[in-house]
Amino acid sequence: MSENEPKGVGDKSPFAGCAILIAAVLVMVFLIGFSISVLFRQFNAIAKFTGEKPAVIELVPIEGREEELNKLAEKIEAFRQAAGDEESAELELNAEELNLAIAAYEDFKDLRGTMKVSEITSEAIRMEISFQLNGKPRLSKEGEGGWITSDPRYLNGTIVAEPGLLKREVVLQIRDIEVPGAEVAEEFIAQMSPYRIAERYVGDSGIGAVMPELTNVTLKQGAILFEKKAGEIAKDTVTNEQVDAASKRFFTFLGIAASIFLFFVAIVIFVGLRLKKKRDRPV
Repeated sequence: MSENEPKGVGDKSPFAGCAILIAAVLVMVFLIGFSISVLFRQFNAIAKFTGEKPAVIELVPIEGREEELNKLAEKIEAFRQAAGDEESAELELNAEELNLAIAAYEDFKDLRGTMKVSEITSEAIRMEISFQLNGKPRLSKEGEGGWITSDPRYLNGTIVAEPGLLKREVVLQIRDIEVPGAEVAEEFIAQMSPYRIAERYVGDSGIGAVMPELTNVTLKQGAILFEKKAGEIAKDTVTNEQVDAASKRFFTFLGIAASIFLFFVAIVIFVGLRLKKKRDRPV
C-alpha cells in the first residue's frame, strides 16, 4: 500500500477498534444507573403507603377459654390423623379459631402482632396486618453496623386475599391491600402475591407434614376449608405465570429501556465512524 493511498478506518481510528468496548462500558453504566434509579423510585413509592411505626395488632385473649382451645385442638388433631392415614378429611376454621390458634400455638408465634383475621367471606379473607419492610438505604451512623443501612417502614392496613396451593404449600393470592389515607401501588401488590404465609413450615414435622396432603383450600361464608380427598393428587391453584408476573413485567421494562439505550449508542458509534471515515478520505 503506497503512502498516498487512504488507510481504512480501522487502521487509523482507535475509536473504531474500541467501539464494542465503549458500547459495553456504556451499557454497564446505564444498567447500574438504571437499577439504582428504579430502586430509589421504588422506595419513594413504598414510603407513600407505609409508616414509620408499626400498628398495634392485638392478640385475642386466651385466658378462661380452655373449652374453646380444647375443641380447636381436637378438631386440628382429628384432621391431622385422618390426612396422615390416607383418608379423606376436612378442616373448617372460622376467623375466631384462626386468631385463637395464632395466640395459643407456639408454631404461629411469628405471626403474633403482625396479622389478625378480621373477616372471612366466600369471596376473600381479610386480615389486619403490620408488616416490617426495608426502608430507603442510607449511610450508617456512628454505632450502627456496616456502612449502609436503612430505617424500617411498616405496611399497616388490611390484606384482601384468597387462599390457594402452590407446590404443596398454602399461599395467599393477594387481591388488594387497603391502607387508610393511601393507595398501594398495583406493582407492589403483584410483587407481594402470592404471599407465602406457610413457607416457614415447609419440611416441618407438624404443619409441614400435613400441607403436602392437602388437595384443596377454599373459602366459604365465615370460614376457610382445608380438604384432603383420598386418592386425589393436589393441583396448584396458583400458576407459575401468576408467580412470575411481576418479575416478568420488570425485566420486560428493563429490556425495552436497555434496547432503546443500545439503539442510541449504536447511532452515536455509527455517526462517529462515518464522520471519521469522511475525514480520513484524501482531499
